Amino acid sequence: MTAAGLLVAPADASAASPRVAALQVALRAHGVYGGAVDGLDGPGTRGAVRQLQRRTGLAVDGVVGPRTRRALGRLGRHPIGSRPLRAGQRGWDVAALQFALETHGFPCGDVDGGFGSHTDAAVRRAQRFAGLAPDGVVGPATLAALARPPVRAPALRRPIAAAPGDRYGPRGARFHAGIDFPAATGTPITAAGSGRVLFAGYDDGFGLTIVIDHGNGVHTRYAHLSAALVSLGAPVAAGALVGRVGATGVATGPHLHFEVTVRGANADPGPALGV
Repeated sequence: MTAAGLLVAPADASAASPRVAALQVALRAHGVYGGAVDGLDGPGTRGAVRQLQRRTGLAVDGVVGPRTRRALGRLGRHPIGSRPLRAGQRGWDVAALQFALETHGFPCGDVDGGFGSHTDAAVRRAQRFAGLAPDGVVGPATLAALARPPVRAPALRRPIAAAPGDRYGPRGARFHAGIDFPAATGTPITAAGSGRVLFAGYDDGFGLTIVIDHGNGVHTRYAHLSAALVSLGAPVAAGALVGRVGATGVATGPHLHFEVTVRGANADPGPALGV
């Protein structure tokens, strides 16, 4: 398969596609699409294409052909795999790259088609994960790594007796890298597996946070806590009390933000927790 054939829309039209995500980014930039950058070819995306075509005097057929791509301007240019990608570039291919990075567990901030410092850092993390030289330049090998299935986490215990709220996945032009469990302040939080405390303290927007190392490259994060009940380096058993729900850091209300990473890549916690 050539580089130009990577990261294209999958055969299942209902599946998330970096190509569709790149289209959504360009449509958002033109003010005709207000939905999430989720890579799904749904009615909102199709309606936005028609609105753009109507606005620019094109045939209103909903087909994203060469003329519609030109109408999208700079964010409609550069097919996926048509050039090496590096910091400072902008285009359709950069937006597709950002979406692929996010869905493979390498957060890069806004999916906006601009290759800035956050995207550069995410590319280097993805390259390290894939065993590639972390040079920040995206060529065929990096694209091929991002075309593989995302990493999956092993089975874990649910860390809180609460129903899940916001799940792992696209949120506007960003990506939510964990699962939120809304609960009252002070609700007990338990370890999702046995391991050792790797971090316990304040971590910017995560607020009061605990990170547990479970071995084999698996870490879990418990964020926005009101209290951390374990200390750095302490061993913990699966199901042991480690903290309490709060709203520290950037939080609109009390909840547990729970993440899983595998060898540095975020994984969807839902399948691991059975929720």
